[in-house]
Amino acid sequence: MPATRENRPVNRAVGARRSKPTRTAARRAAKPTSEAWTRPPRSAVEPGEDDRIASLVAEKVAEFDAAPAREPEEATAPSPFGKYVYCIVRSEPALRFGAIGLGAQPTQVHTVNYRDLAAVVSDTPMGVQDPTRENVLAHQRVNETVMRDHTVLPMSFGTVFKTREDIVELLRSAHDAFSDVLGKMRNKVELGLKVLWDRDQVIRGIEADDDDVRRLKAEISAQKGSTYFARMQYGRLIDAALQARSERYVGEVLASLRDVSLASRSNKPIGDRMILNAAFLVSRDREADFDARVKEIAARSPNLTFRYTGPWPPYNFVNIRLKLEWAK
Repeated sequence: MPATRENRPVNRAVGARRSKPTRTAARRAAKPTSEAWTRPPRSAVEPGEDDRIASLVAEKVAEFDAAPAREPEEATAPSPFGKYVYCIVRSEPALRFGAIGLGAQPTQVHTVNYRDLAAVVSDTPMGVQDPTRENVLAHQRVNETVMRDHTVLPMSFGTVFKTREDIVELLRSAHDAFSDVLGKMRNKVELGLKVLWDRDQVIRGIEADDDDVRRLKAEISAQKGSTYFARMQYGRLIDAALQARSERYVGEVLASLRDVSLASRSNKPIGDRMILNAAFLVSRDREADFDARVKEIAARSPNLTFRYTGPWPPYNFVNIRLKLEWAK
């Protein structure tokens, strides 16, 4: 089946891997740790990827220990608004992106800067942000807008800081880590690919091709008494054949896309029909080559359905996790 590419898929946003709230940040001192590039878990990376590919998959961990809160000289009411952070970019001048941010009325999106780094933010009420469809789409809309002109390090959905100064401290303390990842992600985008099949149609094909499966099915149909053991054996053979055929199809797709991508990550398939749920890190100058290759694979795979989306910020290849502890 021909593959078509969707630039704004709705179902990519709802239930996305990154769509989960994180705790609101209390004011704290920042202390980055674990700054080295690490190989992702082998199960998450395409089997057989070499060190060149795996080294491009980054996980940066910034750990924040809460600093004891100082007694204020004068009692002041805390602000009901914090700063929602969408992503980190490289920019010395302050930037403005318009009213495209989170909220019932889209909020103004701008940057908080430190040296050559900038956090893309908007004002938001303090508290946990619900990962509703509207909120997740707004989070992605901002990242997609910013990535048109900048390399983006996307933050987890729901990342809220109490003050502007907290964000500056984040940028200051993790400056080298962010700069390192921004350099490695420069001119690269993420493209998503889901491959689905018609399970019943595949089973019919297995029954036609496999003598043992075909024989057992005939026995089950002909028997008048109990068919329990025959059905059990038939089910085991079908499950094994489905697994083998799925692995073969997935292996062929990943192998065909290896030379037009820099890295791939396989996420858990959703439902019985999906056999591949993958993200690919692709150089911008190879994007057209990747497009053409996906269409080529789809054209020679009439029994498979391809859902191809992007370009996205590198959600699956940069994981900025913030460990937050409340200040006492």
